Amino acid sequence: MAMRIRHPPGVDPDDWNERYRGSELLWTATPNRFLVAEASGLEPGRALDLACGEGRNAVWLAERGWQVTGVDFSDVAIEKARGLAAARGVEGEWVVADLAAYRADPRAFDLVLVFYFHVAAELRRRVLRAAAEAVADGGTFLLVGHDSDNLADGYGGPRDPRLLYTAADVVSDLDGTGLEVERAERVDRPVETADGERIALDALARLARRAA
Repeated sequence: MAMRIRHPPGVDPDDWNERYRGSELLWTATPNRFLVAEASGLEPGRALDLACGEGRNAVWLAERGWQVTGVDFSDVAIEKARGLAAARGVEGEWVVADLAAYRADPRAFDLVLVFYFHVAAELRRRVLRAAAEAVADGGTFLLVGHDSDNLADGYGGPRDPRLLYTAADVVSDLDGTGLEVERAERVDRPVETADGERIALDALARLARRAA
């Protein structure tokens, strides 16, 4: 029997399944702007998208020749990711799994994504270090999430400060994993709202494993 992880409210698969239900995408089908900026120059290979949601980032990568694996604990989201991939004429491996227990093959992926994954610090560190183990020699680890400063100075995102972090927190989480920091900073993300453009503050961390 699969282990069921106990989660706080807001980060439970049942909660997210309810949010993802319905024929429309909860989020846009457009890839994250930071993925486009950071990954466009990379040579396609194997990509792992952790907490992939409805698959918009993984599908964008697949359209550009990447062999993608998307993982999320919401089975509803994974089914929508499969549908999005089919509609775009690409393939991917779609896995329903809780990142608290999921372990990818070590050193197997040329690009590992963790986008907007927000849990308590101890679990975050454990998941990120497991994700780092999946980065192949010469591969890239890319994380984007709501920055801690977003709570007071930005738009949207979780309202619980315990679920937020900075790029420096991510670098600290990954210390000793063999990944080298290429970029770690707070970045602005413009968001169009009914009241005009607002600015969300995100943490961006890009690290790489040196080629053997």
